[in-house]
Amino acid sequence: MSRVQPSSSETSRRMAKVRQKGTEAELALRRELFRRGLRYRVSFQVLKKPRRVADIAFPGLRIAVFVDGCFWHGCPEHATWPKQNAEFWRHKIETNRARDADTAVKLQATDWKVVRVWAHESPADAAAAISLLVVRIKAMRTTSIPDMVRQQ
Repeated sequence: MSRVQPSSSETSRRMAKVRQKGTEAELALRRELFRRGLRYRVSFQVLKKPRRVADIAFPGLRIAVFVDGCFWHGCPEHATWPKQNAEFWRHKIETNRARDADTAVKLQATDWKVVRVWAHESPADAAAAISLLVVRIKAMRTTSIPDMVRQQ
């Protein structure tokens, strides 16, 4: 397939200015996590090759959180498919989806937990789910094998 081009240089410049990190949804989630007492890393490189960066990470617990924009990642609820230069945008969004799936597979293969949050999701609900995961992983790490045998 030939390389699909943006419809105009003006469109290309405008879309290049869209924030990739520090989005409103990401900041809201970070505030909620911090309010709950969780400490995390921001824009943390979780894979070197291919290079992948989690929006929020708990490196010691191996939890990577990605906050996905509805347009850029093709949200099943809110995604819109532009009519202008439709082939370009479909290719771009499908490529993002494929990269997201590849990232999850590679991280899970190295014992990372991957959390994907849509930008439209409630920051409080997302933070609650992440908090539960953090607590669960911490509990698993502090429980010794003899304790685990006794619990059965």
